[in-house]
Amino acid sequence: MDLPEFQSLAADIRGEIGSVVQGQDELIDMLLVSLFARGHCLLEGPPGTAKTLLARCLAQVVDLEFGRVQFTPDLMPSDVLGVNLFNFQTNAFHLTKGPVFTDILLADEINRAPPKTQASLLQAMNEREVTIDGTSYPLGGDFFVLATQNPIEQHGTYPLPEAQLDRFLFKILVDFPDRQAEIDILTRNAGLPLDADSGRRELRKVLDRGTLRAGHELVDSIRLDSTIITYIVDLLRATRNNGDIQHGASTRAADSLARAVRARAALEGRDYALPDDVQMLFTPALRHRLVLGPSAEIEGRRPDDVLEAIIQRVDAPR
Repeated sequence: MDLPEFQSLAADIRGEIGSVVQGQDELIDMLLVSLFARGHCLLEGPPGTAKTLLARCLAQVVDLEFGRVQFTPDLMPSDVLGVNLFNFQTNAFHLTKGPVFTDILLADEINRAPPKTQASLLQAMNEREVTIDGTSYPLGGDFFVLATQNPIEQHGTYPLPEAQLDRFLFKILVDFPDRQAEIDILTRNAGLPLDADSGRRELRKVLDRGTLRAGHELVDSIRLDSTIITYIVDLLRATRNNGDIQHGASTRAADSLARAVRARAALEGRDYALPDDVQMLFTPALRHRLVLGPSAEIEGRRPDDVLEAIIQRVDAPR
């Protein structure tokens, strides 16, 4: 696969998803970066902003297996991973696989499950395999987690621990579409039956497993100049020497950001990365990995504000 083919593929994916999910073009682009950078994605936004619909549409245009888990306070780790059950006919234990055994996993409202259930995804997201009763089972190199959470309603939720958050490449903040997009949505749905769900119509399969892996190989071939690598490291190290930040970003975060930068460059039709790629992805790749200090929290500063100040302070390569 070459760059023009890759861009054409991305345009087809955008077009198919955009025909259902309107007013979220930037969000779709970030999902494509995450998918081709082999990174998991966390969507955070209020109810009714098409987070779950977007995940369903992505699963439709990508010809891969899709699984969904609705996270609830009573969900157990075995409900996600699976469990060994004794078969009396064969007189042996048999693994009943959980929904994690798929290619694209939608973890809907992930912060509603207790920490022990959230932790069941740690190994799957980091190593793309799971261990059940001492036996490891691979999930495949295409395993991709798309999680959602609602930042408004805190009753009955459990904040994701830092180790869990560090497994996500991006935390994308999903906002309401603009005024014209909302008008277009209502206009499109006008006259439909009350039980109609336009998001459930079948979308065209654009991406199969072989094409996805060809896209991964293309992204891996994108040139990352030493100046860009140094710039990424300097930005990440700046989060560890900042008075507003109690705990800075990990080396895993730097490596994930570098992969995302390559993916964005490829989507832009370039075989090389630019400082602009780093700056565009720095905040969504880091906002969930920081622990702000007490003074910053008292002053009401957000991670995005602190990260923007770091971008302004660290010199970019010329």
